[in-house]
Amino acid sequence: MSKKSIWIINQYASTPDTGMGGRHYYLAKELAKLGHDVHLIAGSYSHLLKNLPKTSGAYTFEEVDGFKVVWVGVNTYDTAHSKKRIWNWFNFTWKVRKLLSIIDDPPDVVIASSPQPFAFLAAKYLSKKTGARLVFEVRDIWPLTLIEMLGASRFNPFIALMQWVEDKAYRESDIVVSNLKHSVGHMVKRGMAAEKFVWIPNGVCLAEMEGGPQAPSDITAMIPSEDFVVGYTGTIGEANAIHVLIEAARLLKHNHRIKFVLVGDGKEKNSVVRLVESYELDNVVLLPPVAKCEVPDVLSRFDVCYIGLLDKPLFRFGVSPNKLFEYFYSGRPVCYAIDSGDYQPVIESSSGLVAKPEDPSDIARAINELSLLSEEDRSTMGDNGKRHVLKNHQYSHLAALLFKAIFTSHKYDVSGGCANTR
Repeated sequence: MSKKSIWIINQYASTPDTGMGGRHYYLAKELAKLGHDVHLIAGSYSHLLKNLPKTSGAYTFEEVDGFKVVWVGVNTYDTAHSKKRIWNWFNFTWKVRKLLSIIDDPPDVVIASSPQPFAFLAAKYLSKKTGARLVFEVRDIWPLTLIEMLGASRFNPFIALMQWVEDKAYRESDIVVSNLKHSVGHMVKRGMAAEKFVWIPNGVCLAEMEGGPQAPSDITAMIPSEDFVVGYTGTIGEANAIHVLIEAARLLKHNHRIKFVLVGDGKEKNSVVRLVESYELDNVVLLPPVAKCEVPDVLSRFDVCYIGLLDKPLFRFGVSPNKLFEYFYSGRPVCYAIDSGDYQPVIESSSGLVAKPEDPSDIARAINELSLLSEEDRSTMGDNGKRHVLKNHQYSHLAALLFKAIFTSHKYDVSGGCANTR
């Protein structure tokens, strides 16, 4: 395998020190382990960063785990819905175009990742100047997400501009990568040749999942040890539909054996607290978030892991939530309340039960069924999930698939599989 220079552009990328790490941090780390020169290009500010990087000037370089992070200096903004955030996008895009005069090592491939659509224009420019392979990665389908989730009009001039960029990216990229397994149909309708598509899901980093530190004792002491614990870790936001889980807990409050433990924070945390208090639920425990490296210890204290989303048509293309693969690795069965179309990872891996999203009665039904299973049956489900994630969702494996898809001829396999190369 010859050494390649790989540039990954994701304005919202982070490292473990600045955020949660995430898909591109892990892919960059694994690609660097394979001997490649990797630059991860990110914005110096976003509402998603927990700790801002230490930057100076327009470009700041940081060595992280064998690869370079390029922090591109951008303006700040107050909230995710601020108009200044849009200027932040264009500021980032313009400065990324100039990186050829900043980085000595020209790229062999440029990967531009959504949801920020305009970075593709910078990637296209860099690719044209250097002859590099051009990859468009779709993690959220914009502007469709804004249209279907937020009710934005297709005829809004800014939405139309984003649509133009999305369509251009599908037509002009060499490869289109997505973690949404069944998004290829949408992309073909927008002008993409089907054979360009490569499915690369999210995954887990085994080094983080194995042998991490224990969570703080004041938090773990609040997790019931004698009851049947249904646990959730992660963001408590609107899309996660945690209020529906609370409604399910209300339906099960007379089953004193079942307890619900939610570990995390988010915009909806206060409303969830109020809902629990209004229902006077003593079977729900709300805990603060823990560090990502402490999540495996928390998961080991659950009997079932819960994941849910709103019942929205957008999820018909499939989903790839990081927490799902962490749940699988924990060896605990999963209650999966997501309508993700033909992508059904819990059913495919026989690792838990599926419930209807935004349906408290059906979620309560699935949880109750799991609680009535023998420990042996639940253990079998958990083991199935762990085998599934080890086979299909290790970032070392996903990085190798991504590299192979980019630098070898490939054809999309409609029956499944990440990258069918030939």
